[in-house]
Amino acid sequence: MIRFVKTGDASAICAIYNHYIKHTVITFEEIPVSPEEMESRIQNISASYPWLVWEEEKSVLGYAYINKWKDRSAYNFSVEDSVYLKQGCEKQGIGRKLLTGLLEEARNAKVHAIVAGICIPNEPSVSLHEKLGFKKAAHFEQVGFKFNQWLDVGYWELLLPKAS
Repeated sequence: MIRFVKTGDASAICAIYNHYIKHTVITFEEIPVSPEEMESRIQNISASYPWLVWEEEKSVLGYAYINKWKDRSAYNFSVEDSVYLKQGCEKQGIGRKLLTGLLEEARNAKVHAIVAGICIPNEPSVSLHEKLGFKKAAHFEQVGFKFNQWLDVGYWELLLPKAS
């Protein structure tokens, strides 16, 4: 089931996220995050934006949140999304349910544009975003460097219709 994040989820979220830090280029972070740091991130982000988790049998299997995209005030209605799943929980529809729920919460938060920065290649993330209406807006070559390789990043964008 989907629910809003709690600070008590920090350790479970770290276990999910740190796998991506240590073993993939999906995130450009390179140093694993402590539960204390994750708790701080949860508090800071969820104070202003929705952060959702997928929980089954008291276990967090994935999470998704939006956060400010840029600091300048003219960007106040634009956000960036993040979606992460526990290893082995892919292709079960959890990511789609999380992102769908997040889009609904974003509409309620009066968000106008959602940007998804995706390290290329990452077909599962590209597919997920495109199925939910995101369109590719940009492709930057060799803007990241991790695991001794240059990495490209694409940006997908979704403009949300005005709430009626």
